[in-house]
Amino acid sequence: MQPHTLSSSLAIDAPGSRGSQTRFGRESYTPIQRNPAPADTQPPAARPPWYRQEDGWAIFIGLGMVALASLALLAGESGALRLVTVKFGSWRTPGEGLAALGKALPSLIYLYALLLVPLSIGAARIGYNVTKFGKGLLALYGLAVLVTLLASNTWFKAAQLEGPLVALFVGLAIGNTVRLPAWLHEALRTEYFVKTGIVLMGATLPFTIILQAGPAAISQALIVSFITFGSIYFAATRLFGLDRRFGATLAAGGSICGVSGAIAIGGACRARPQHVSVAISLVIVWAVAMIFILPSAARVLGLEPGIAGAWIGTSEFADAAGFAAAEAIGHESAVQAFTLMKVVGRDMFVGVWAFLVAILSVTVWERQSRDSAERIDRREIWRRFPKFILGFFVASLLTTAALTLLDGAQATAYSKDVLGTLKSLRGWFFTLTFLAIGLTTRFRELTAVGIKPFLAFAVGVAINVPVGYFLSVHVFADFWNAL
Repeated sequence: MQPHTLSSSLAIDAPGSRGSQTRFGRESYTPIQRNPAPADTQPPAARPPWYRQEDGWAIFIGLGMVALASLALLAGESGALRLVTVKFGSWRTPGEGLAALGKALPSLIYLYALLLVPLSIGAARIGYNVTKFGKGLLALYGLAVLVTLLASNTWFKAAQLEGPLVALFVGLAIGNTVRLPAWLHEALRTEYFVKTGIVLMGATLPFTIILQAGPAAISQALIVSFITFGSIYFAATRLFGLDRRFGATLAAGGSICGVSGAIAIGGACRARPQHVSVAISLVIVWAVAMIFILPSAARVLGLEPGIAGAWIGTSEFADAAGFAAAEAIGHESAVQAFTLMKVVGRDMFVGVWAFLVAILSVTVWERQSRDSAERIDRREIWRRFPKFILGFFVASLLTTAALTLLDGAQATAYSKDVLGTLKSLRGWFFTLTFLAIGLTTRFRELTAVGIKPFLAFAVGVAINVPVGYFLSVHVFADFWNAL
């Protein structure tokens, strides 16, 4: 496949990618950033080991922060945790905002050091240009501070504009009006940030909740995924006469896990690079639209936070976008339900889907070609599997075990200081994610997808959203209300 230019951004969700400039999508027609093709589209022999990919370093960094925070509390250094937990108080006037910024300045410096060191080490191992990455990260972090400060303004709070949404708006405004320097692009690694944030999210989600709601999340996700995949594929191939591989790629982007689903399935069935690009662009368009549509609809319908989060997890097309939509609900249970539905329910099956489509492609679509005798490699399931999900589970197990083993007072302190710090760090990683998304998204590139693919994808959206609503509100409501 050709080098990718639009990278997977609204996706946490791209399994095993390496060195890609993460954005809303990959393989754009108009080159913006030139980077190596992500690992999940390279031949197996060319792929780096998982521990030199973004998935691996998201695990290392996320679990490392969990371990450091836990050890700091056990060593009696809870003050160190508060040094890197930055919170701006509500402010109305510019003077109050500047005062809040000045008060938080020491913590902001410590926080930057905490982010810079592990992210730079990981960047070097993954293969980024570390000098440019560090320079770009400083600029991106400064912008994240301003965005976070802006989101704490009373007007933004009253408008229910959470930090990730403000970051997206600011990024889009800058990215579509200002020509960004090349060194800044090296730091716009959406997958790197969002996957680390997902691992940290696991630390704040008790494993007991995963065990309780996991079966419901997987069942609901499988139902919706099969229905949505089938509807998009049927519309693409039967109604609009598109190529079967193109139809499968579109269907994967709309049903499994967005950008990474399109990339994984497109690679598995050997779809054309431009077909993968179109699928990714459509994921972007609908994912951004759903950031605003789903939370607003949930409020109008009076849905409980857990149910609203599950509906978002079922109906959103990319992880980072879904997180922003869940955050807009304004309740932690909405974020938890979304995470269970999207990460546990949908993302973890991308490798299985890719393997099944590869079998279909080789045994049916390519049976008359010279590749018809190609051996199906079962190891592809592991190659495609989004390994950062394992870090999500391990982080949840670690913090749940700590809360179980500590006595009452220590457990309370752990929940307040350690989990509070990890939740704050999670928020910063997602703010960096949405800034990177906005800064690397070009509206003009999202209009070139063509009417037939758009209509085929829209058929899936029209089915996915009401089916997800029905399952969340009427079939699995007890599980989501229990969060």
